[in-house]
Amino acid sequence: MLFMVGVWFALTNFQGLATQGQYDSVILNFREDVSTTILSDQLDAIAKDYQKTASLNSIFSIDEHIYTVSGDKNLLNRLKNSSLKQYLEYIEPNYIYKALEAPNDPEYSKQWNLHNINIERAWEETKGKDITVAVIDTGVSRVRDLQETDFVPGYDFVNDRNDASDDHGHGTHVAGTIAESTNNGYGVAGIAYQAKIMPLKVLSAGGGGTVADIAEAIRFAADNDADVINMSLGGGGESQVMKDAIDYAYGKGVVIVAAAGNSNQNAAGYPARYPKVISVSALDAAGKKAPYSNYGAGVDIAAPGGSDSGKIIQETINPKTGESILMGFQGTSMAAPHVAGVAALIKASGISDPNEVLGILQQSARKVQEDPFNHYGAGQLDAGEGVKLAQKGQVSFRDFFRWLRDNGYLNPRFWIDGGAVALFPKVLMVLGSYLLALLLRFYFPFQWGSPFNWGLILGSSGLFFLEGIYVFDLPQWPFRVMGSSLPELANSIQGTSFLNPFLASVLIPFALIALLLGHRSWKWFAVGVSLGVASCLTVHAILSPSVWLMPSVDISRWFLGVNALLCIGLACLSSQNDRIRVRSRSS
Repeated sequence: MLFMVGVWFALTNFQGLATQGQYDSVILNFREDVSTTILSDQLDAIAKDYQKTASLNSIFSIDEHIYTVSGDKNLLNRLKNSSLKQYLEYIEPNYIYKALEAPNDPEYSKQWNLHNINIERAWEETKGKDITVAVIDTGVSRVRDLQETDFVPGYDFVNDRNDASDDHGHGTHVAGTIAESTNNGYGVAGIAYQAKIMPLKVLSAGGGGTVADIAEAIRFAADNDADVINMSLGGGGESQVMKDAIDYAYGKGVVIVAAAGNSNQNAAGYPARYPKVISVSALDAAGKKAPYSNYGAGVDIAAPGGSDSGKIIQETINPKTGESILMGFQGTSMAAPHVAGVAALIKASGISDPNEVLGILQQSARKVQEDPFNHYGAGQLDAGEGVKLAQKGQVSFRDFFRWLRDNGYLNPRFWIDGGAVALFPKVLMVLGSYLLALLLRFYFPFQWGSPFNWGLILGSSGLFFLEGIYVFDLPQWPFRVMGSSLPELANSIQGTSFLNPFLASVLIPFALIALLLGHRSWKWFAVGVSLGVASCLTVHAILSPSVWLMPSVDISRWFLGVNALLCIGLACLSSQNDRIRVRSRSS
């Protein structure tokens, strides 16, 4: 039961593994009730044992007893497993924070739109790698600032050919917002710049295209493994062929995003109006509804689209010359790719279902309190919060590898200095409990079972490997509790090296056996606990005989030894009772 409660608490309070930082020193926060003499002794011990000098962090740290000592992850783990921790409120890394690094694209500072959606926070976790975004538009040309962006084969439905180059400029601009090459020292940045672009040309050089071509492009994208579709296009009139294509792509897990329209009307246009399409209205640089943007019925979310006071800049082509040019556009056509790019980041974070992606976009959006005409849908797009929500509660291999690295398990020195040594007593406790069980079984035959095994583990060591988990955004005490045996439970909760004499004794095994002796299966859980506790107390008596209220180490050792023998005797008596019953039946 104790283990289940611990697991439940850890899972329900788990907020996701935050990015682990770098540090070259460790914070020691001594308890405020620690006397000056003890504090001085502990600082001297640190200098002697670790050849490190712990010093006050600053003159303002005197009352809080906050000290720092230079060191790495190895030192952190050694201090956490030392007797020093009984005098501390906590030991933790002294992380180094830095100013958030911006891309080196020279025109990035002009991209107010990316700053407005909190993109740098999202980039800390993902850039959209391995996600494919289909741009159904006027085509996409590989201008200079899209050279480093990955492309997958597309199609030109206007001219029925494989080359889907842009002859208008609109589609290239849209693709740039989604995945413009970033950190290349040139031009501007894109939202999901490690995503792949699938160019699908359905609009001619004049900017027009048919519903039939658009529907075919949607199906092409779904059949060729697109994860997200962006349609910065629209018009009036509902189409069944378009609706069927959207339903088909949605059924294959594709997130479909479209512009709400630029008529300042109280309804989104088509295809944004379809239920399975995320409809995007446009914001100006101040975060207000852009003057041209449609609103009202069908609008799901708002994103930067620009206005005369501040346009969305990307590199595209000059339709007259075909040459690359950095241009500012405005429209819901510019707003939609912001949402498509963030949808790619969310998908890259492990969310695959289109409805879940929409839910995350809406839940993470910045709410607008007064919106009687639904200018903003669920609110203003927030990439940082969207990615954070998408990754909430997920533990990736990268997170696990990072945990192994940060806790020193990948460092060979861990296994010879500190880490492995700290595991030795726990291994002895487990082996000792099973050795006692084998001896008991020799004299009092019984059947091994899960209750007995869990009793041995809970009584001797607990799930001790969990006790070493140290992730700063997780609640720590459930793991310490699950990683402790019954006699050591108080140590884990109170953070002390002294065993509690009531827990580190025969009392709990006696109570369990008295309670469960009449139960056929759970009686063996109690017997296992008794043997496990005996092993735990024996190891402590040999290696670390520290018991609260005991006046000396020798008395603590005698106390633990006597109680270990009592636990063994109690287990033998309980098993003998079962043997007598077996004999009486056979006679």
